[in-house]
Amino acid sequence: MSDDSTFRPLTHLDERGAAQMVDVSGKAVTARDARARAFVALAPDTLAAVRDGAMPKGDVLAVARIAGIQAAKRCSELIPLCHPLPLAKTTIDLALFDNGIEVQASCRVTGQTGVEMEALTAASVAALTIYDMCKAIDRGIRIECVELLEKHGGKSGSWTRQDLAQRDET
Repeated sequence: MSDDSTFRPLTHLDERGAAQMVDVSGKAVTARDARARAFVALAPDTLAAVRDGAMPKGDVLAVARIAGIQAAKRCSELIPLCHPLPLAKTTIDLALFDNGIEVQASCRVTGQTGVEMEALTAASVAALTIYDMCKAIDRGIRIECVELLEKHGGKSGSWTRQDLAQRDET
């Protein structure tokens, strides 16, 4: 169901009901960007080991950044019907909190379709990489709240997660 509660025909099915990649050839080429997040909940001792660079598998944060960037670039290989995009920029920002690590992924492209899936994939894979690198000492890791924070560009314009917009106003 769309945000405005109106019916829109399914775009990824042809007239026979077969899956298809949406034809974006008629769309304008515009600057587009998106930002997504994921949160990895860790035990305090695990978080301290990450912060101190004392994890057995190496620098968790550096590897998670690289994995997230690589995932954004390969999104169309992972998500069916996703268009391959010539990404102009991808960043992975990691913030350590008392209860875990927040991953924020930002992607930018000049193209005919948005980069939300690339940002979400980057945040997800960076979070999974943190999990993989920490699982030997912390079996209780949780990946929480993978979500799109905002997107800009294209025909639909800008969108910001409502609770994020409200937080920014206070």
